[in-house]
Amino acid sequence: MRSISKIITLGLSVLLVVPLLSLQQEDTPAEQIKQRLICQTDSLLGAIQLLQTTKMDITQSLTLQQRFRKVRLAYKRLEWATEYFVPLTARQVNGPPVPETELSGLVIQPKGLQVIEQFIFPRFAQDKKQELKDLLAQMAINTAEFSAYFQQAELQNWQIFDAVKLEVFRIETLGLNDFDDPLSKRCFPESATALQSLQEVTRHYGTVTEFDPAIRYLQQPTTFDLFDRANFITSYANPLTRSLKVLKARIKMPDVRYNRLLNQDAATLFDANAFNRNAYTAEPGDSATTEKIVLGKKLFFDPILSGNGKRSCASCHNPNLAFTDGLVKNLNITGRKMIQRNTPTLINAALQPVQFYDLRAPSLEDQVMAVVRNPEEMHGDMKIAIRKLWSDSSYHKLFSLTYPKRGRAGIDTLEVMNALASYIRSLTALNSRFDAYMQGDKYALKNAEIAGFNLFMGKARCGTCHYLPLFNGVQPPRYMQMEAEVIGVPQKKNSKSIDPDLGLYSIQSGDFNKHAFKTTTVRNAARTAPYMHNGVFQTLEEVIDFYNKGGGLGAKLKVPNQTLDAAPLHLSQKEKIKLIDFIKCLDSRQLNPY
Repeated sequence: MRSISKIITLGLSVLLVVPLLSLQQEDTPAEQIKQRLICQTDSLLGAIQLLQTTKMDITQSLTLQQRFRKVRLAYKRLEWATEYFVPLTARQVNGPPVPETELSGLVIQPKGLQVIEQFIFPRFAQDKKQELKDLLAQMAINTAEFSAYFQQAELQNWQIFDAVKLEVFRIETLGLNDFDDPLSKRCFPESATALQSLQEVTRHYGTVTEFDPAIRYLQQPTTFDLFDRANFITSYANPLTRSLKVLKARIKMPDVRYNRLLNQDAATLFDANAFNRNAYTAEPGDSATTEKIVLGKKLFFDPILSGNGKRSCASCHNPNLAFTDGLVKNLNITGRKMIQRNTPTLINAALQPVQFYDLRAPSLEDQVMAVVRNPEEMHGDMKIAIRKLWSDSSYHKLFSLTYPKRGRAGIDTLEVMNALASYIRSLTALNSRFDAYMQGDKYALKNAEIAGFNLFMGKARCGTCHYLPLFNGVQPPRYMQMEAEVIGVPQKKNSKSIDPDLGLYSIQSGDFNKHAFKTTTVRNAARTAPYMHNGVFQTLEEVIDFYNKGGGLGAKLKVPNQTLDAAPLHLSQKEKIKLIDFIKCLDSRQLNPY
């Protein structure tokens, strides 16, 4: 799948601005690594120039493809550093081949390796000759930008270790599924090359023996569909990232941290506390506390915020239905017509940088406010609601305890929103049987479920949009982009008309945004039917059949901007059953303890 992204600025300045903490000597590990990176940018530039000098002709398709693959391998040796230290330029070099819309409304046109690949595979597109030349020229400029950055930067040891571990996570989540090379299809040798580069970097600090077996496993001859991703992650990747953490502690490297979703001290992607539920708060003071969660829960089940005093948040987000309502679409507050969209689960909603199917709310607080004020949903008036809350002795006490301030004379709207958002943050639960398996419990999953995971990440292509391990559309490992897809959801089951809801286009214009919707989480999907933004599919079997045929285009709908690959997946009935078995093992086993 390919995606339209909204770029979240969380922590970006930390990655873009390298602090000059100390002057480094030429023989320090960081300085040696820096010089190596400069040499690798030269190698990348040389590979690009060789491709540029190749005759642009259909008769040279094979040569163009071979030299393009060399460019990709040269980039993969650098990827760990470019993605970490120079992410905006890296995005131009290896970003998605579709337009992206930023929160500011700026549209970024596709360029770089993934667009170039489309001009060369399966054979050279003669009519794209000039475009290819222009893209290669731009890549040469971008490579020079990499070189200039590394020549001037003072790399810090803690940053290098952080970037190395993130690259292993990138391989686990994106590198094993042809995410950025769907046509050239060299994900395993490219991932092995990336790991070899990381191994050379870490040798400056110590020996990590887990690199060699992981690299050998990736170099074994196998097909894309038969590669055992579950075994690679549990037997090779997880031990590798744990060892990187051990090495960092052994050499007593400074523990420098900044706010982000994936905690810097996570040894694996599947650690119990790997993800920070407070990462997407507007400011540190908005983080969830026990007092806020208790207050937020009381508000969540109280209809006091609604205009008619009859509807609470729980009216549509029922805890017994994984915080959904089990309906195609709920009725509006009058009970006379349906609201616009299906009710999504709130479980793990805190692990998304933006909210709603159309990505219009930049925080949970904004999402809560929008629902309370929406005339179709709660039709509330916060000025009236906060007066009612202040006059209630129990709320008076709870707000004073939770948000202590001198001379309090009332309740602030933002306090209400933050308390509710804090309760939603408490609904973070990455504790399914799948998580237990990835944490080392080999008996947590059945063989059919493990096979289903391998299908999910491989042949079924689910993992190219529903990213491991959150299985939503927040792109790992930096988790700063929330993606929306155009998959061509029909208006009704078996209909030949696309659903008229324009999704993201209603918020941010651009024909490529028409019918684009957030990539929702697959966690707890077995408990959150019906599916899609319009609730058109009642079962997981129907959802899988839709994807198996190639989405809307595969069903003969008119979806000119579909980002989902329209090629059929050719899943057998047994494979579909195993895929559903896996999805069922993603159900959370315990929710909010308060």
